[in-house]
Amino acid sequence: MASDMQTNTFGEDAAHSEAALGDIILETRDLTKHYGGVHALEGANFTLRKGEHVAIMGDNGAGKSTFVRQITGVEQRTRGEIIFDGKPVHFAGPLEARNAGIETVFQTLALADQLDVPDNLFLGREIFKVKLGPFSILDYKAMRQRTLDALEKTGVKIPNIRGSIERMSGGQRQCVAIARTATFHSKLTIMDEPTAALGVQETAQVENIVRTLKEAGEPLILVSHNMRQVMDLVDRIVVFRRGRICANLKKEETNGEDVVAYITGAKTQKEYMVENAT
Repeated sequence: MASDMQTNTFGEDAAHSEAALGDIILETRDLTKHYGGVHALEGANFTLRKGEHVAIMGDNGAGKSTFVRQITGVEQRTRGEIIFDGKPVHFAGPLEARNAGIETVFQTLALADQLDVPDNLFLGREIFKVKLGPFSILDYKAMRQRTLDALEKTGVKIPNIRGSIERMSGGQRQCVAIARTATFHSKLTIMDEPTAALGVQETAQVENIVRTLKEAGEPLILVSHNMRQVMDLVDRIVVFRRGRICANLKKEETNGEDVVAYITGAKTQKEYMVENAT
């Protein structure tokens, strides 16, 4: 019991000290997820400031994607708090999170295969020429033009935006999902391994989108195994190990070798040692 109290104190002190540095867009307190006897996520205290880009790193099964699923409402947390844009939230699902201002690109793409690119970009956010009660007329011309503008802005190259998504390569599909995320100015963007299955050219396109978000001052959580990408794109790195946060590192104060040491368990930051003691 005493150990648990110390855990919360360390985590909360770390969170509050970061909060003093800028406006907080997202904060989690003691965020925990158990699947029966499996403790996939335990006591995660995390903060993200407006305009900040933070990478979540860790080995497979470390709790990274579980953490994202709790924030976005894909799963319901076992315990803990999520404060988004200054208010406690408990999203019933990803759509509710999106409506609140959280855009997410998951490893498993949420695209409608039978629809074309404009229909996917504006799915649930259609532009109407006329909307009178149950009667409405979609403005396809406006949606197509805004799609072309969005693809040009993000550097995504799709030869035929009128073709169905199912006919596109995996890389093109991923780029469409990311372009959709970047098109609508959200309060927070989350990308879960966005370049894991992409080639060099498509990876470069995605990284340019991330830079565009940074220039626009939009905060980002990037889940990635790509050390080069992380060191190039983010401000801060949070490392998960065995379902717990074990390090919170400023990019300019660390390097790839140091991050790997935290991932593998060779190192643990002092403020998280009690948390990870068994």
